Amino acid sequence: PTVMKRKRTYACPGLFFADGKRKVDYVLCYKYKKRRASKARLSIASNGSIPFSMPGRCETEVESGEAGAPAGDEESKLSEEEKAMMREEFEAGLLEAGLQLERDKMRANCIWVIRLHIPWPTLSREAELQKIKVAVKKKCELRKRMGIAGMWDSIIGKVNIPFQPDVPDFDIHRDSQTRIHFKTLKHHFIRDKLHLSNFCIGFILLSHTVHMHAVSQISCCISSLLARGVYDSAFPLHDVSITEITLDNLLHEEWANYGVMHKYQPVDLIRKYFGEQIGLYFAWLGVYTQLLIPPSVLGIIVFLYGIFTVDDNVPSQETCDDNLNITMCPLCDVVCDYWRLSTVCSLARASYLFDNGATVLFAIFMSLWAACFLEHWKRRQMCLKHMWDLTSLEDEEEELRPEYEEAVQEKKDKVKATSKKKVLYLSVCFCVFQIEFL
Repeated sequence: PTVMKRKRTYACPGLFFADGKRKVDYVLCYKYKKRRASKARLSIASNGSIPFSMPGRCETEVESGEAGAPAGDEESKLSEEEKAMMREEFEAGLLEAGLQLERDKMRANCIWVIRLHIPWPTLSREAELQKIKVAVKKKCELRKRMGIAGMWDSIIGKVNIPFQPDVPDFDIHRDSQTRIHFKTLKHHFIRDKLHLSNFCIGFILLSHTVHMHAVSQISCCISSLLARGVYDSAFPLHDVSITEITLDNLLHEEWANYGVMHKYQPVDLIRKYFGEQIGLYFAWLGVYTQLLIPPSVLGIIVFLYGIFTVDDNVPSQETCDDNLNITMCPLCDVVCDYWRLSTVCSLARASYLFDNGATVLFAIFMSLWAACFLEHWKRRQMCLKHMWDLTSLEDEEEELRPEYEEAVQEKKDKVKATSKKKVLYLSVCFCVFQIEFL
């Protein structure tokens, strides 16, 4: 029987191989209808056996219509035989790199699914080569402070309970499925980040597994194969159970909601959903908003001080006193007339509310607050970088898109084809430039 006909006895059949033990780290899909005439298609299995694929409705279609088709289609310019050859070479390279493959077929829509699994030796080897750090398990616990300091910490903790987001602890190493996947792990590493490492290492292996196609003599990685139509899609699987609440719903309930605006931001959850860059931005925004509370309170106090002392301000009293009858000079020379100082009484009183003696102290406080905010954010940023393994992160160079490489290659081919027919041509600007210097 084929792989699809085997009875699966585990809970999530889409996340594991047919044996129910090896976890699927990456999936490749392609659609192939034409059966090769020279030999039957073979499916590569991860255990070394090569089972024959049973002919189905998709493979037994009439080939006379495809025989007269052009050598390449409009998108990839490759025939089905060339695509099949490139897939065989690429999958052989994956097997040589240490990955395990399992092929399956969906007969409803004629789609072949190739599941990839990265065994622990390959995973540890590539992690060493890529210098991926894995945090160790916590073996020590900090001693709780006693006395007044401990009592103060307890009070602060109880006060902060209503402001904490109701977010569960995403501890993946407690999951039984992940425990099956990492049963060979002997070192004292925490396992909540290893699933993401699997995805990163799998994508690196797919991107760096490059082969030279025998027909077109072009080196192809997974991105290039997707662009040329050899594979239709390549993606990892979501490591979440069906009954577990999804991240987007949890973020909507505990973060992107005005009803929880008084709570702290779930920064770790934001980072898990959006990535480190967006997570750091919202972490900075949270620290900035939190530290704006003392200046806001002090600014309100300064404003109230101006309201209560505006009647005692001598300049405001003299400005608003009509008995003094202070006459001011015209504001312009032609059409302006003399005016009384008491007409700007309301403006003088309003300016005192924001510019009084307490604003000097507020300005000094803001200068000190800016320095404290900068140091506090530096500390918070370094803590997040240590927690998220970003201390030694380096900016990677952006790789060229396969579509751009294809366009450049086609342009080079056209130049080579027309190089023999080229005629020497001088532009008008070049000729005018030469004439001016003669």
